[in-house]
Amino acid sequence: MPETPAPTAPRFRSGAGRICLDFMRTLRLRGLDGATEELDSADALVAWVVQLGPYPDGVAISAPTSAVLREARAVREAVHALLTAARSPAGPVGCPPGERELLNRTAAAAPPVPGLAADGAMTWTAGDPVGAVLADIARDALLLATSPALDRLRACSGPHCAAWFLDTSRPGNRRWCSMDTCGNQSKKQTWRTKHAPATGS
Repeated sequence: MPETPAPTAPRFRSGAGRICLDFMRTLRLRGLDGATEELDSADALVAWVVQLGPYPDGVAISAPTSAVLREARAVREAVHALLTAARSPAGPVGCPPGERELLNRTAAAAPPVPGLAADGAMTWTAGDPVGAVLADIARDALLLATSPALDRLRACSGPHCAAWFLDTSRPGNRRWCSMDTCGNQSKKQTWRTKHAPATGS
């Protein structure tokens, strides 16, 4: 009997609570040694849209041009600039004009369009699947930066993580982007520190 292939692990991290925050994670370890560009090709951008966009499985998405790839990275950095400003004393008004204009322009594009299939399932379509998801990302960032939810925006406490996430816990004291990764690593390190053998003076 042939073996069932193991499920493929997701290529990109998700679970930050907002699509704009998940998109920010494509520059892994931002600001730290070993920072990695995950959107290093047009195919990588398509893979992100396939994994985290709203489209059903099997939808063909054409690889974007190099100009669109550069625009996508610029949108990601504009999201980071906006949310950094929004979390500062200056607030959203502190977002640099160029980044604000880019987000406004991107948000004005047509987003994915919902539809109801004959079987009752929700479907999403777009003439420009990649551009439509970028529009969703820009809109989400603008909404987050100007909403009360901004108070729940957190930076992961993991020393080797630079991810931001939306804290939806009831007490609002979540510290890590994920208990399965940074949370467990922190707990293991705490345990090791507590149980390290004492050294002589």
